[in-house]
Amino acid sequence: MEFIEWFPHYQEIREQFGYSTEKDQEAAKVLSYITRRKALDLKVLRKKIHGKKVMVIGAGVNLEASIPYIKRNRNLTKIVANGAVQAVLEHKINPDVVVTDLDGNQSFLKKADMLGAIMVVHAHGDNVSLMTKLVPKLRHVIGSTQVMPMNNVYNFGGFTDGDRSVFLAEELGASQIILVGMDLGNEIGKYYSKGTVQDSDLKKAKMKVAKRLLAMLAVRTRSELFDTSIKPIKGFTYLKANPT
Repeated sequence: MEFIEWFPHYQEIREQFGYSTEKDQEAAKVLSYITRRKALDLKVLRKKIHGKKVMVIGAGVNLEASIPYIKRNRNLTKIVANGAVQAVLEHKINPDVVVTDLDGNQSFLKKADMLGAIMVVHAHGDNVSLMTKLVPKLRHVIGSTQVMPMNNVYNFGGFTDGDRSVFLAEELGASQIILVGMDLGNEIGKYYSKGTVQDSDLKKAKMKVAKRLLAMLAVRTRSELFDTSIKPIKGFTYLKANPT
């Protein structure tokens, strides 16, 4: 999605949640500086995704029940959103790509990096201290932002780690995108943000925005979209993950 297309959506989100464009842009600048000598070329990430069948794995309430499906399809490119990294690694599934704003369990994020996952680290106004602490320890980093892109820091679109993973996959040319553990309803999975969500109402509001953005993406996508949730997102085709 071109920045000019994305920015009106960002402005709506900023107004809804009270974010600061200036702080988000400053965070992107910090991430660009931190990664100036270590960021991977975007071509490396594109090679993992372009023309491929991709699973986007979120930390929703049905994630644990979906582990057998993920294992059966471990040959697909696995893009794992933040807190879900802990779940997949605990079940000996290695992610190919991790999309994170770094508020997940840091030990599992660092382990994913050590195992070779491409870490797509998102900069926003509230995580500058986390970035300065953790990003220098990562070896396979690409930056992302929700405002103006900069050197080594890209804007793929998307808001939460989960829906941003889908926007990323679509932008880089995935042939199919299958959502697993992406239950964007009223329940919060235990793997969200280390299993602790300080404000459940805020989290639910963010999930609602993510769902709306994915429905918008479904109208304009070049990828085939599937959702293993019982109530699939509008524009996504239901795909049964767990045989009965």
